[in-house]
Amino acid sequence: MNKVKKIIIGIISTIAVLLVVAAGWVHFSTYRPSASAQRVARSAQHVDNTTIFPAKHNKMTVIFYTGALVAPDSYSIWAKQVAAAGYSVKIVHFPLNMAFFNVNAADKLAGKNNNYVVGGHSLGGAMASRYAHNTHNKHLRGIFLLGAYADEKGRLDKTNLNVLSITASHDKVLNWQKYQANKKYLPKTTSYQTIKGGNHGGFGSYGQQKGDGQATISNANQQKQVASLLINWLNKVSK
Repeated sequence: MNKVKKIIIGIISTIAVLLVVAAGWVHFSTYRPSASAQRVARSAQHVDNTTIFPAKHNKMTVIFYTGALVAPDSYSIWAKQVAAAGYSVKIVHFPLNMAFFNVNAADKLAGKNNNYVVGGHSLGGAMASRYAHNTHNKHLRGIFLLGAYADEKGRLDKTNLNVLSITASHDKVLNWQKYQANKKYLPKTTSYQTIKGGNHGGFGSYGQQKGDGQATISNANQQKQVASLLINWLNKVSK
């Protein structure tokens, strides 16, 4: 019996150590918001694991799924600009900053009778497309992808959703081969836009991402372009 107890204690101890190591890895691997993004984030509301930039006269709600291991406030700069144009933005905080831990997060944030769109960056975009594929909420009007693509589990080619896909010319994190191949999972009416000189990390504001290309435009410039492209698209979707 004592031997069994020792084995059990050993297993529990090993699991505990692995969890601590994993938590430490996630903490030190997470991309943190830039000083500029942190300043902007202070003007947001932080409610129930969500960073919210409310619009004074909300035309439609924008729910955003973050990239893998990217802190939510890293997207504050373009989010505030979109909110200023009349679209409330809700940035989801995921466990360990991984969107696949709560793919249906948008259901809680959408509201019962409010039109909304959902979008995401990188892994967050893939999970947002899976959400859009599975949801039955009739108020979902569209989805946008930032440096991301839909996979077969998130295929939207048989839906009537408005879809916007934004890429950056210097993005070296995005798997471009899969991006091109997976266009088949998006509607033929999808709008494709490219930010010249931008990179993968530039869809947020958190510094240079490992393996990414070097942007030839400033982060502020890319943030402004992301906001502008989203606002133009939202103006069409909200009509």
